[in-house]
Amino acid sequence: MAIYTVHEPPPRRQQTQPDPERFAFVRDGFSFWAFLIPPFWMLRHRLWLVLLCYLVLVGALEFGLNAIGASATVMSVVVTLVSLFIGLEAASLRRFTLTRRGWRNLGTVIGDDLDAAERRFYGAWTENDWASNASFHRLSSSSTAGTPLFQPPPGSSGVIGLFPEPGAQR
Repeated sequence: MAIYTVHEPPPRRQQTQPDPERFAFVRDGFSFWAFLIPPFWMLRHRLWLVLLCYLVLVGALEFGLNAIGASATVMSVVVTLVSLFIGLEAASLRRFTLTRRGWRNLGTVIGDDLDAAERRFYGAWTENDWASNASFHRLSSSSTAGTPLFQPPPGSSGVIGLFPEPGAQR
């Protein structure tokens, strides 16, 4: 099962409702193509700022390693590690760019593949059944960064595991 984040584009002129054809589904996880050919992957997804930072970083690393006399093997290992980082953070880079362009994160959806995730999302979206659908999590615009995702039931101590409740008798 893959996890996708769903992003709504900013409205176009004379548009009152969001256009579901333009929604973006970003798959969370490792991106093989972003690891294998980072610049072309960045161009494909129109990540201009990310591409610029990548080129500056790789150029500075190669210049610095060349200045200290590092071997070609060390330089290729460093570039491979940077590519590995890009592959691991590809989804975050896409989400960053979409947010920077004014796209709104609607939430997350789980599906076996993109088609299943889209069917599940649009099914919940058209029914406005955000809260009761367990496979779709709507991100609240009023949530704050300090708000915990899990609230313990009332009356519980909040202690998890084999340790006793703080202050309890032995």
